[in-house]
Amino acid sequence: MNLTHIEHIGIAVKNIEESVKYYEDVLGLKCYAVEEVVDQKVKTAFFKVGQTKIELLESTDPEGPIGKFIEKKGEGIHHLAFHVDNIESALKEAEEKGVRVIDQKPRKGAEGLDIGFLHPKFTGGVLTEFCEDKN
Repeated sequence: MNLTHIEHIGIAVKNIEESVKYYEDVLGLKCYAVEEVVDQKVKTAFFKVGQTKIELLESTDPEGPIGKFIEKKGEGIHHLAFHVDNIESALKEAEEKGVRVIDQKPRKGAEGLDIGFLHPKFTGGVLTEFCEDKN
């Protein structure tokens, strides 16, 4: 598996508009994209710091993964995403090394990336995402 860089850090928030104001007004970052990923029941907002992105995640459904996360743990860091050259291979390699994968096959995520998650019980408590940009 070849991790090329941290693709983004996902942060669960209750209100994306209020959170965007903090990142723009206090930190001086610019939100460059807002997108809803319907099948994941989430609205996202993106910022870039160097090569790394920050992805804010607001649940569009309390029963969605972000809604459940916030209910259980509150707002905060949700996941760490790494860019990989070949997501199918990376997921398979992680599984072969004894890591439980949440996604057996990649699925579409925000910004058109192919994504797949590793279970946090097998990654030191950190929900880990692999991302590949096939464009």
